[in-house]
Amino acid sequence: MSTHMTEAPIPAQPTIAPAGRPARQRRTWAWTGVAAGLLGMATIQASMATSVDWEATAGNADAMVADAASKQGAYLVFHLLGAVTMLLLPIFGAGLKRRLDQQGPAGALHGQVALVGLVLTSVALLIGTGLDTQFSLGLSDPSAYVPESVAFYTDVVATIPWLWVGVGLSGLALSAASLRHGAAPRWLGIVSLVLGVLVVVAGISPFQYLAGFLGPVWVLLAALGFALGDRR
Repeated sequence: MSTHMTEAPIPAQPTIAPAGRPARQRRTWAWTGVAAGLLGMATIQASMATSVDWEATAGNADAMVADAASKQGAYLVFHLLGAVTMLLLPIFGAGLKRRLDQQGPAGALHGQVALVGLVLTSVALLIGTGLDTQFSLGLSDPSAYVPESVAFYTDVVATIPWLWVGVGLSGLALSAASLRHGAAPRWLGIVSLVLGVLVVVAGISPFQYLAGFLGPVWVLLAALGFALGDRR
């Protein structure tokens, strides 16, 4: 006598993406970087608009106060642009870290270094805009201030927000991940290498504020590269 064993049906297994090829993710983080780059450029321009007339005010704190009081609107614009850029950079950095971690070799530090560099730049912007409430809003009544303190504030606005050297570190991390491990488009690795070196060299030199001109450009190009040209 033959017996027939009825096997229980095997439940369907969920589809798993092949190893090393994660599901395609949204690129909101990259577009956030595009905004950060554009706003970073605008922040530098706004900082330049607040610069005192050194020829007319040299060595005269009272004259610096009068000059700064005439630019209250420029200080307020600078604060808004700098504060928003400060908030956007870490978001772009977090997305960049995730992207490099996914495509780079296991245990690599490229993504983490890229994130740290962007956070450092965000901190510089936080400090660079930190005195705005105290001074920019109060410049409508310059007599309330000690002239030397306002002169110091003008120096802060003209220097600290330009410290984008951390972005150079991010650029070098991205270039290494791209050119050595293929974790990002090669053209983006080359652009990041060139701009990363320039930003770092400027940042560690006595002309460190030149990094403020180049850093936002790298952020914009890198973000556009991932938002538009990256198909992974």
